[in-house]
Amino acid sequence: MDLPNIKQLLLADTDNFQGSIDERFIDLAHLFSRLQDARTAHGGAALAVYFQGQKVADIYTGQKSQDEQWQADTLSICYSTGKGVLAALAHIMVSQGILDYDLPIAHYWPEFAQNGKAQMTLRHLLSHQSGLYDVRNNIAEASEMADWQHMLEVMAQAKPRFSFGEDLAYQPLTFGWLVGGVLEKASSQSLAVLMQRYLIEPLALDGAYFGVPDAQLHRVARLLPKPQSEAAAPSASGKNPARKASPLDRLAAFSRQNPQDYQDAMIPKGMKKFSFFSDEGIQAVIPAANGAFTANSLARIYAMLANRGVWNDQAIISPDVFAKLSEVQSRRRDRIMPIPMHWRLGYHRVLSLGKSSQGFGHIGFNGSGAWCDPARQLSFAYTHNFAAATMIGDYRLWGLSQEALRCADAVLKGRKGWF
Repeated sequence: MDLPNIKQLLLADTDNFQGSIDERFIDLAHLFSRLQDARTAHGGAALAVYFQGQKVADIYTGQKSQDEQWQADTLSICYSTGKGVLAALAHIMVSQGILDYDLPIAHYWPEFAQNGKAQMTLRHLLSHQSGLYDVRNNIAEASEMADWQHMLEVMAQAKPRFSFGEDLAYQPLTFGWLVGGVLEKASSQSLAVLMQRYLIEPLALDGAYFGVPDAQLHRVARLLPKPQSEAAAPSASGKNPARKASPLDRLAAFSRQNPQDYQDAMIPKGMKKFSFFSDEGIQAVIPAANGAFTANSLARIYAMLANRGVWNDQAIISPDVFAKLSEVQSRRRDRIMPIPMHWRLGYHRVLSLGKSSQGFGHIGFNGSGAWCDPARQLSFAYTHNFAAATMIGDYRLWGLSQEALRCADAVLKGRKGWF
């Protein structure tokens, strides 16, 4: 995570963006421009916000690739931000009666019962209590992640690192195959078909994929080389660069968590030979890490959640399921994340610079993120194609989340406030 240059922020253009903005959220647009202005030649970003059922921000700036500017329909690889989308799909399917949070996964997926998992449930997976966070010791090469059916077999055979339900460990990569596998087995439908039927069509999404099809590949934003003045610039091939420890990485070290747990959860063997930004990586189905979304699609999914599961007067998620999905399952720190995340069923708390929210969402390793606040009827999504990388987001995401909450409070309470 590169720290802000105060002089650059103070001198930044506050109108360096395209798109639409409600005047009540103009301060958010100005902050977005400030945070992006100095780096628009090296990447792009988008921000979308819904408030009280209406879109109030849909703005973007910068470069989609070395030769193309960011567009309203640009797709961004969002890393773990996609976990919240996959979780939304799971909750819709629970509402439809296709599966149950507390029925053993083996009921839908008999092969999953191996190695002591016979009674593990969807609730254990969604709340990161499964013990199945280890990817490093379950595959020999990172390239195996691109084979969806193979990874489902790997998950079925995997042995939990602790007894499920007895501890917490964020599942950075395995979450997608575990949850996505259950959804497919319970419905006898592919994940792509389920996405289309239960999310894309009902919400009229303009871009949401786990595995981008050939016809949409041109919409995906790519990594651009960093300026030569910045260390560890990625190659033009998009390979994952080496990087210096960020302040948030140092926070992880200070938290005294076991670094082996982090490595086993986050870094498959052979990762230097695999890139999420290669065509192979973009088109693979790796739902925990390579979901491709527009900011507007993410914000609209969370707008439905901000309205407690209702969209256009249609109940997408039933009231009883919404009550369960938004309930905090644990407030303590897990084995992987450096701070307590207050895990719900597939979501964590909203991370801001102090503004309080009872909402929930999910951030990505590159600093993308999306969330909702039902109490404010507010949803938010931020996407980009910069090579930032930390476990708990990026200062831009935190700052923009803070300002979105403040703008909403100016309307709801008559004052913005900082806390």
